[in-house]
Amino acid sequence: MVNTVGSLESKYWNKKMLSLKKEMRLTSKQRSFIIGSMLGDATMRVGIKAKNANFKIDHCLEQKEYVFWKYEILKNLVLTPPRLSYRTTKEGVRYKKSWWFRTLRHPVLTEIYNQFYTTDSYRCGRKIVPDSLVESMNPFIVAIWVMDDGSYNQGKIDISTYSFTLQEIKKLCFIIKNKFNITMLYHKDRDKGYRIYCNKTETKKLVNLICPYIIKTMRYKIGLL
Repeated sequence: MVNTVGSLESKYWNKKMLSLKKEMRLTSKQRSFIIGSMLGDATMRVGIKAKNANFKIDHCLEQKEYVFWKYEILKNLVLTPPRLSYRTTKEGVRYKKSWWFRTLRHPVLTEIYNQFYTTDSYRCGRKIVPDSLVESMNPFIVAIWVMDDGSYNQGKIDISTYSFTLQEIKKLCFIIKNKFNITMLYHKDRDKGYRIYCNKTETKKLVNLICPYIIKTMRYKIGLL
């Protein structure tokens, strides 16, 4: 017996997906958001048999509101709202791990993917800092980056950059200095990698730059409540 319900559902979703892909465009805000997220916690992927990339957001349970805020920015590129992901302990106990969502695959995303993943880094899954960031960097991108990977302690902002090489970290510091006249330094964090940070004076300049873009639940990242 033919499963007509399943067939109809598949046709409906395929039609909806094709319609979304046909109309899919990135606004300047969405593009900046994706770039800032790629500096932070987001990932992009081209499947084994796929031609184009998609974009994925995944944050811990405590950052649910942040995930839904991100979803609202990319809503027209996503089929389903954020969902819970689950893991299972060795004892077989299932537990909630994080909130996540993923966009459709599309050439406009592949364009960004190709900037952040070189042929070599595709094999090992490592993101890079693209040269295109020299032109595209703006305060909103920095704000997303800080909300994703930043922390605030004793009047200073510190950003986790473990996934980037020292050369890429120097590039980021150069771009921030060149664009916003904010001096960022870096230090080795044991065997984990490098972290970027600002001293107290430069932190104040950084906070003034990105404060208008920081959502309420993430204001602790810049020392505000």
